[in-house]
Amino acid sequence: MYDNICKFIAENFKDDLATWLLGAPIELTELSPTELSAEPIRADSLILLQSDDLVLHTEFQTEANENIPFRMLDYRIRVYRRFPQKEMRQVVVYLRKTGSTLVSENNFRLNNTYHQFEVVRLWEEPTEKFLSVTGLLPFAVLSRTNDARMVLSQVAQAVEAIGDRQIQSNIAAASGVLAGLVLDNKVINQILRSDIMRESVVYQEILAEGEAKGEAKGKAEGKAEGKAEATRKFAANLLRMGMSLAQIAEATELTIEQVQVLQNELQQSN
Repeated sequence: MYDNICKFIAENFKDDLATWLLGAPIELTELSPTELSAEPIRADSLILLQSDDLVLHTEFQTEANENIPFRMLDYRIRVYRRFPQKEMRQVVVYLRKTGSTLVSENNFRLNNTYHQFEVVRLWEEPTEKFLSVTGLLPFAVLSRTNDARMVLSQVAQAVEAIGDRQIQSNIAAASGVLAGLVLDNKVINQILRSDIMRESVVYQEILAEGEAKGEAKGKAEGKAEGKAEATRKFAANLLRMGMSLAQIAEATELTIEQVQVLQNELQQSN
C-alpha cells in the first residue's frame, strides 16, 4: 500500500518529483516497463518516467531489499537497449528508518561488472524541502525530524491552503497513509480530517479495484453483493494497515460494529 501511494504521487506530480530528484522541473512522461521487455520484472514500486534526453527510474521501498542492486542494473540495461542515446538516473527511496546496511547499498558488483545508482533515505532528508512543494508534502513526516507530529501539523496547514479540492484531498489522503509509518493512527486522525479520504482519487481507485474484483467474483449473486464484498475487502486492507475503526468506518460507510466484526474475523483467521 505504501509503495502504491508513492507511485500515485510520482505519477501525478511528475514536476515535483523531478525538482526533488533531478534538481529541475524537467517535463517527464510515463514509460511503461512493457516497452523494455516482453517479461518485465514485477515491481509495484517501480516508476519509469522519460523526457527527450533522460529516463528517470525511481523505486520507493518501505523495507530494505537485497534484490535492489541487481534490479537497478537490469533496468539500466533494458533502458539502454531501448534508448541507447538517453541518459538515465536511478534513485531508490527508502521510506521507513532502519538499521539495515542494505539501505546504504548503491551499487551492484559481479566480477568485472559494476553499476552504481542513487539512494535516498527519507529520514536523513531535511524537512523543509518537502513542506515547500505540494506533491512532496506526504513525504515530509518521514523526513529528518525529532517531532513527526509537529511536521504532520505543518503538512495539514499546507494542505488546507491548497486551492484545488481534488489535489487537496489526494495529498491529505496520501499524507495520512504515509504518516502511519511513524505515527499512531489516533494522532493522525487528530491532525488530518479522515472524511477527506472519501473524496480522494487514492481512495476511489482502491475502492474501484476492489469493486471490480468483488463484482467479478460475485456476478452470479448480483452486483449489490459484489459491491458489498469489495467494500469489505477494502476495509480489511485498511485494518491490515493499522487504521482506526472510526477512520475505516468513515472511509467505507460501514458501521464501527461491522468493522469490529471484520477485525475479529481477521484475527481468528491468523
